[in-house]
Amino acid sequence: MDCVFFRHGIAFERQEWAGQEQDRPLTDKGTTRTRQSARGLLNLRIIPTHLLSSPLTRARETAEILQRLVRPRLTVRICDELVPEASPDTLFSLLGTLPPNSVVLCVGHEPHLSLMAGALLAGKPCAGLSLKKAGACLIHIEKSVRPANGRLQWWLTPAQLRALA
Repeated sequence: MDCVFFRHGIAFERQEWAGQEQDRPLTDKGTTRTRQSARGLLNLRIIPTHLLSSPLTRARETAEILQRLVRPRLTVRICDELVPEASPDTLFSLLGTLPPNSVVLCVGHEPHLSLMAGALLAGKPCAGLSLKKAGACLIHIEKSVRPANGRLQWWLTPAQLRALA
């Protein structure tokens, strides 16, 4: 299985947003840069079989941009396993239900995605792992989804993804 972790794009800052935290949307700049990062994924020939997203607005908006540009016919599946406070174990369980030859694009938040990446790569959280907004990484998972069973293929900043577009 190939698993791409993609952090949501630039959203309004908490102090700029009067609504509820889960409803905080992408900014115009966030939408533009996310679109550019998605084009970079296209040039990496990432063709997801599954598109999973946190239910928070900024992640859903990011997933919809990715869907339109990367795989328009793919349905975005909203998953509580990708909310910021979710345990990596819940995402392990969800990923374990998918076919082993899947290419899964997971849209979520920090530090949750980095914690998950660390668990897949080293079996525990790793210092120094962090995805920037609209940045992504690809982890290949051998056989079963469990700690320390992943192999890092690439980890790209948003600027690097945009440069590929």
